[in-house]
Amino acid sequence: MKGLGATAVQSATLAVGVIGLLSKVALAQSLVQPRLMPKIGQVDPRFVSYNIEAIEVTGGRFWKPFKDDAAPNNLSPDSGNTASPPTVASTDPYEYRPPINLDNPKLRKLAAALEPSYLRVSGTWMNSTFFQDDDAAILATAPKGYKGVLTRAEWKGVVDFSRAVGAELVTSVAISDGTRDESGVWTPHQAKALFDYTKSIGGHIAAVEFMNEPTFAIVGAAPKGYDAVVFGRDVKLFHSFLRAESPGTVFLGPGSIGEGIPMVQGMPMPKMIASEDMFKATGPIFDAFSYHFYTTLSQRCVGKAGLSWERVLTPAYLDRNPQAEEFYAKLRDAYLPGKPIWNTETGEAGCGGNRWASEFVDTFRFVDQLGALAQRSVQTVIVNTLASSDYGLLDTNSFDPRPDYWVAWLWKRVMGTGVLNPGVSPTASIRMYAQCAKEGNGGVALVVLNLDSTNQQVLQVPFEGRRYTLSAASLLSKTIDLNGVELKTDKDGTVPQIVVARIAPGAVQFAPQTITFIVFPKAENPSCK
Repeated sequence: MKGLGATAVQSATLAVGVIGLLSKVALAQSLVQPRLMPKIGQVDPRFVSYNIEAIEVTGGRFWKPFKDDAAPNNLSPDSGNTASPPTVASTDPYEYRPPINLDNPKLRKLAAALEPSYLRVSGTWMNSTFFQDDDAAILATAPKGYKGVLTRAEWKGVVDFSRAVGAELVTSVAISDGTRDESGVWTPHQAKALFDYTKSIGGHIAAVEFMNEPTFAIVGAAPKGYDAVVFGRDVKLFHSFLRAESPGTVFLGPGSIGEGIPMVQGMPMPKMIASEDMFKATGPIFDAFSYHFYTTLSQRCVGKAGLSWERVLTPAYLDRNPQAEEFYAKLRDAYLPGKPIWNTETGEAGCGGNRWASEFVDTFRFVDQLGALAQRSVQTVIVNTLASSDYGLLDTNSFDPRPDYWVAWLWKRVMGTGVLNPGVSPTASIRMYAQCAKEGNGGVALVVLNLDSTNQQVLQVPFEGRRYTLSAASLLSKTIDLNGVELKTDKDGTVPQIVVARIAPGAVQFAPQTITFIVFPKAENPSCK
């Protein structure tokens, strides 16, 4: 396996068993049986993917990362990706950032370490970004009906980056007033310019949403009075264009957010367009159902009303992800029966993420989200963002990996695409997910989360295996250890060699507040061959 080859492994055989002071050890009375785990689903090889916001490509005002002395503030009216109501900000939650340097060798190396992936370039800003389809001087201001400008050079940088790092392109198109005729009807001239230029430089758009988050069109630059009926008309026009222009592109929709479970309990929401109403207007037009979900909204937007880091390791917090998916899956079953479902934008919290989005504590949410959504056959989970604000997988300035990056990196190397029923039900202390191992040949991979702050957990395993345990000195650590060794790259972004811990059949212990991947290469599960 790439990054886990025998030449990169120092084996440490662990004689694991039940050891002393059983009063301090909580036992999970279950025998894990990897060979017998039935297959329950299949996910895309690009299951773990990432987003680069359109505003990052063009440069502009994006969520300002928290500083140690920064106080939470409210959301300004021109908010971008959020479902919270516009309010007057006590301080500015944004700062200008120049266009991301997609030629940076370190960024490319770290993105390539996550291949294969989808690279989604979208976000609320894409709804009103004008594509300047010429090589003239960059427009000083956006044309009427738009808020930003995307140049050929900037989009070519996206296409070149996607090819270099093994990522398929996902995007959306402009839908603001500037795209519409005198009657307010959406026209494809901007979408055609973007698709045609992409093809002219050898690129391909693998999947597309018509617009970003139509449920909150009111904050997404849609025309005044935009509703489900207008959305249905627009989507049918775009579908006709897409089938003629790029028939191989997957049409995703509707790209909704904010339904099923509120991101902030008790908080009033702005006027929404219900997904069900949109489906009644569009009919079964999409190739796949897409939705967005954030576990909460950042303190940057809602102050202390958002969920706190102390609640991350609780079932109520972790279960928000599958509860939202369940809501949207019911809509998919009703209006797009048999079609796949994609989560095309997600993260710890909307509005740029909380301070702890870049700390070890968020890895529990992230791993649990991946495991739970894979069990529901969600085809891909596209993380917002690769390298911006607090929820970025990489630090905005240095591109150094954060704990969630290492989760994505390890998941890619351990977990295959076949999803299995682990046969162990989650408890308040332990959660477990299973998939065919990336290496194939009947191998099985487990991931076990011990949420307990003080007690070890124990599972019985029938085979020898390889163990990869993620831990940190504290939940709020900005670094993460793998099998006791801090994960970090070389200066150029080269990922480290891995020290593997080997386990023998019998009782396997899981330390408090750790995440452990175990690969059983000799499981001989018939569903994984």
